[in-house]
Amino acid sequence: MQKVLIVLAALVATSYASSSMRTLDAAELPNIILCMADDQGWGDVGYYGKSPVKTPVLDEMAAAGLRFDRFYAAAPVCSPTRASVLTGRHPNRTAVFKWGHPLRPQETTIAEALKNAGYVTGHFGKWHLGSCRADSPVCPGNSGFDEWLSAPNFYENDALMSHNGTVIQTKGESSQLAVDYALEFMTEAKKQDKPFIAVVWFGSPHAPHIAAKKFLDMYKDFPKAHANFLGEVTGIDAAVGNLRTSIREMGIADNTLLWYTSDNGALPNVGSTGGLSGKKGTLLEGGIRVPAIIEWPAVVKKHRKIDLVCNTTDIYPTLLELTGVKIDHQPVLDGRSILPLIRNEKFDGHQEYGFWDYPIGGRGMHADRMLAAQKVEADAGQQKPWHEVEPDPSKVGGYAEGERPGPAAWIDGNFKLHRTDSKTGEDGVRYQLYDLSTDAVEKHDLSKTQPERVEAMKKKLLAWQQSVIRSLNGEDYATQ
Repeated sequence: MQKVLIVLAALVATSYASSSMRTLDAAELPNIILCMADDQGWGDVGYYGKSPVKTPVLDEMAAAGLRFDRFYAAAPVCSPTRASVLTGRHPNRTAVFKWGHPLRPQETTIAEALKNAGYVTGHFGKWHLGSCRADSPVCPGNSGFDEWLSAPNFYENDALMSHNGTVIQTKGESSQLAVDYALEFMTEAKKQDKPFIAVVWFGSPHAPHIAAKKFLDMYKDFPKAHANFLGEVTGIDAAVGNLRTSIREMGIADNTLLWYTSDNGALPNVGSTGGLSGKKGTLLEGGIRVPAIIEWPAVVKKHRKIDLVCNTTDIYPTLLELTGVKIDHQPVLDGRSILPLIRNEKFDGHQEYGFWDYPIGGRGMHADRMLAAQKVEADAGQQKPWHEVEPDPSKVGGYAEGERPGPAAWIDGNFKLHRTDSKTGEDGVRYQLYDLSTDAVEKHDLSKTQPERVEAMKKKLLAWQQSVIRSLNGEDYATQ
């Protein structure tokens, strides 16, 4: 096993050690904050007027900065989308098929990449891409983050958290907790006159919904479960407000890019899709379209509403272009840089994206229990090695290139093609076509009236899926 650990450590190190970049002065480099909610649907914001939720801070951000109205999570559930943010790749390429699947250590993360530009890196909140044990090859610390206060999955108020691998008991509302530790990190980075990237991934509004009393009291007229859900979203909003106020007081807000989004579409029963079809777990619009906002006062001088299709896979390449980092032997990316769009420069807005919900089950990870067990081990001086409590995340290969199981979709501008899987082979697969500009609820199938468009999009989808399978089987790592 020691040999395995050495190999994994080498893979992690080489994933970001060999890169090149153009020289930038530290003053040119913006600070970067990536905020992500857990299960906040497209309609779960005040500014769309589709939900009773109160989000005054997000509303203000959406009115002042860039509001993305067609922003997509790369997957309809949590862990896969988080992998897409860190890598710029569709999560199936990295074997993060469903919740609880770990990120392969062979992958290059945005934290690893930005170290080459002199950034200090921090992760705060939900991780869900592996355990939060310090020796795990895919804990935040071994995924490029210098400082981390993380939970292996969603977490609640007064949560146990892993601080750089040591389990601690925290106090406070869960979203504010992540922000508080992130602000300590940002303050230290400022003292050192270094640019930072802070990844702040909230554990809310994931079930069980347990809002802090001051937020719960704002929704007294709602059933308990719904009130707690709404209160958790408002808790996120308040934490983001404290974050924005604090960076302004620190004098760093002007040159800080703050990117806010969610990891998947709305929850059944309590969440809001804003009228879109489907919910979390589906490739319908309500399962993958999410709220997204960018603030960057030095660059985004006035509000713009963005109707172009964008994706969580765009975050990684955008930040690479922004910082000037070039990764040698960069694996295939599914996202593209939207930096010109952010800067309001000439930009080819047309982009196509593939979605694929691979039919492999998720892996349960109860963060509080995992961290409690880790603390007991540490207190007894008997810390178990990572490989005794979690699967080896470095496995590559074994996927049949001719098989494309599970539902998939292809978005090309306003058109969306759904591929419904069949156990009877390709002849039994069903394709449906929708024009989202006139049919965002995906009720009017155009496949019979536009067969040529279906064939063209089908060809692109199948070719993309073939590329994904090659990535799963290790083709992208051959030159690393």
